[in-house]
Amino acid sequence: MREGRRVERKKQKQKRKMTPEQIEKKKKNIIRTFITIVALLVIFTIAMILNNFIILDNNKTTNLVINNKNVTSNLKNEILIQDHIIYLSEPDIANFFDKYIYEDDETNQIITTYDKKIAAIGFDDNVININGSEKEIYAHAINQDGTIYLPISEMDDVYDIEIDNIEETKVITMDSLDREQKKAIVTSNLAVKSSTNFIAKTVDRVNKGDTVVVVSSENGYSRIRTANGKLGYVKTKKLENEFTVRENMEEEKQIDGKINLTWDYFSQYGSAPDRSGTTIDGVNVVSPAFFYLDTDGELKENVGESGQAYIEWAHSNGYKVWPMVANAEAARESLDITSEIMNSYTKRQELIEDIINYCVEYDLDGVNIDFENMKQEDVDMYSRFIIELTPRLKEIGLVTSVDVTAPDGAETWSMCFDRNVIGDVADYIVFMAYDQYGVSSTKPGTTAGYNWVELSLNKFLTTEEIEPEKIILAVPLYTRVWTTNANGELISNPTIAMKNIDSTIPDGVEKQWNDELKQNYVEYADGDNTIQIWIEDIDSLKAKVSLITKNNLAGVASWQKGMETDEFWTMLKEELSN
Repeated sequence: MREGRRVERKKQKQKRKMTPEQIEKKKKNIIRTFITIVALLVIFTIAMILNNFIILDNNKTTNLVINNKNVTSNLKNEILIQDHIIYLSEPDIANFFDKYIYEDDETNQIITTYDKKIAAIGFDDNVININGSEKEIYAHAINQDGTIYLPISEMDDVYDIEIDNIEETKVITMDSLDREQKKAIVTSNLAVKSSTNFIAKTVDRVNKGDTVVVVSSENGYSRIRTANGKLGYVKTKKLENEFTVRENMEEEKQIDGKINLTWDYFSQYGSAPDRSGTTIDGVNVVSPAFFYLDTDGELKENVGESGQAYIEWAHSNGYKVWPMVANAEAARESLDITSEIMNSYTKRQELIEDIINYCVEYDLDGVNIDFENMKQEDVDMYSRFIIELTPRLKEIGLVTSVDVTAPDGAETWSMCFDRNVIGDVADYIVFMAYDQYGVSSTKPGTTAGYNWVELSLNKFLTTEEIEPEKIILAVPLYTRVWTTNANGELISNPTIAMKNIDSTIPDGVEKQWNDELKQNYVEYADGDNTIQIWIEDIDSLKAKVSLITKNNLAGVASWQKGMETDEFWTMLKEELSN
């Protein structure tokens, strides 16, 4: 029995004994495991080294950081630094600050606008003109190998920026003074990482007690900007005593809610109406016909004592006053009068200065620019006028509103406006949604059919890419009485006020509703002639005004005060409050 156990143990031992192949395989597994462990240790060591590697003073060219974003890769030309003056190329200024920067051949100056400033700088004298006032600086514009450069470090007040040139790290920072900036204190010596990943290079180091700009904070990490101008990440808990250096400066709007403007028109030979003791329910802006270009191209005023009384009446009732500035007389006389002004920087500035002076003199709240009948080839120069006027008005807290017609019309009536630029620059662009068929039409038609208004408005929003909150929809308080003879020839098409339409239509003539135009229509005989009227009434105007709420537009304007029925103001107030 004992012998049997011995034999059994011998057999099991023989089974456990490995073959040479098995031994070799086991050795390889041990070596492979060892190599893997060593490799992991090496990778970990390299990662730790890389994680603490600092790329400092390694910028081959000057880096530009604007509002905590490194935009160096977006530069179109290199930054020039000469005698401690920082120069930025005109294309780069157009990219980062003023897309409407302009080279004026007449004065050999660069004209640039930004928010509340318009500046002109030349190539010879160390002088800059800002909002009509000259200022001595230490540099001027230069032309280097065909590229124009501006001394941006001498123009910080134009672009409202704070500039810091950090020579040690070849970083220039530019911060907009109207944007929020927060800072904090570092609680310990830290490596500033390029990202929040575990393995990330160190872009800079900060020491305990250093002050850093806090760009943003999320998921336990803060993106900061160091005193060296480097952008990176640290753990939020390593920062303390965060404080706000400056708040976001948001421009307050004059009008809360929807704008309800009405034009109070009277010719340059008339005088402002006496509205003392009256109010206009729901209206918050009035636009009297105070200013116009005469046939000499000079801006004339038609305010007088009656106009001043009108302004006092408006302000006492809480209405803002944005008077019309029209080229009506000049445009009627000749397209060349307006064209001459638009094509001259000097003349544009003279006109702008006159507008500013009148606004200050009469304590106005804004202007309504109503230039019509202009040359199509002057479309860009008219835009320049609005580009240059708006910052001057904004500087003194006034509103710029600009009237335009529907797109795709006549050259001198429609194609003379760059609606995209006007809508971008001005506070408001006013779409005069009339005359679909007007005084120059050769056949009868509606003044403003709903379908045409909606189609045109969609072009403002889509093709022209204008923000809806900048668009004021202007509606007509009148229509036309179209008379044609037996041969179908148009005889006359005088306008008739909304309030007088019903008394014009003979008894027994029935109105017919056109759902596409969303208007009532009448047609009747007058002897051998045929009379046609596409009626503007409460129903038609309500349909058009509904587009304001539907598209979230800025508000409404109505042409003109005195043509309406009393119920119009009630309807308007109710529709705008929806």
